[in-house]
Amino acid sequence: MRKTTFLLPLLVLAIVAGLSAVFIVDEREKALVLQFGRVVSVKEEPGLAFKIPLIQEVVTYDDRILSREVGPLEITPLDDRRLVVDAFARYRIADIRRFRQAVGAGGIATAENRLDSILRAEIREVLGSVSSNDILSSDRAALMLRIRNGAILQARALGLEVIDVRLKRTDLPQANLEATFARMRAEREREAADEIARGKEAAQRVRAQADRTEVELVSEAEREAEIIRGEADARRNAIFAEAYGKDIEFFEFYRTLAAYRASMLAGNSSMVLSPDSEFFNYLKSSTGAAADQN
Repeated sequence: MRKTTFLLPLLVLAIVAGLSAVFIVDEREKALVLQFGRVVSVKEEPGLAFKIPLIQEVVTYDDRILSREVGPLEITPLDDRRLVVDAFARYRIADIRRFRQAVGAGGIATAENRLDSILRAEIREVLGSVSSNDILSSDRAALMLRIRNGAILQARALGLEVIDVRLKRTDLPQANLEATFARMRAEREREAADEIARGKEAAQRVRAQADRTEVELVSEAEREAEIIRGEADARRNAIFAEAYGKDIEFFEFYRTLAAYRASMLAGNSSMVLSPDSEFFNYLKSSTGAAADQN
């Protein structure tokens, strides 16, 4: 009984020690075995691995490709036209032993902070050596390649491998953006004013041409009307003359009746004439005074 009492705790301790000496390395991870903070072995292959219980510990790191966003960064290209750039990088832990020595217990967070500093310095250096037109153009793959190549060398000291660097967004700062929009708005307003002025000038030319054409047409029409009226008057006078020559008495009778009609219209002024006036010849006799005398 006593023997069993002593053996059972020892068995439990042995099982616990055995279990604590075994660990599993996931295929998505790499593992370091540390002894008093010093790296004693590296486990990169997935599967079971062993360590000394209580003395050694295991630290794992992600072996996949990771992404890191680089926050907005203001740069000044060669033409002094300030720009705000957003970028991101893709990287992985290539040398886990060097990585641990470089960042210590800080792990991924410390490494990403130091990678940020590297990327920001490279972005400033590369983009500061070209004009803003080169940065804003669609063909800027060469610039991103230069940034990546510069970051690779420095990130290698951290045990990191920089796989790719991309510029996501390249804009003007807010103050410059508002000034640019204001300048563009003023330019468009100036162009609109020029177009309106040219339109008014063209309208004035069309209106002047229309007025000139109107005057010419009216003048031509009035001239033709005067000619036609003159020809009609001449023809009428010729008819009257011919009629007067054929029958003088009828012509005088017709003219007298026309005078009566014109003088007796409503609204005409009053006339005071002597009853013996020649104006009333055909009112006294159907043949007129001259015929009665004959």
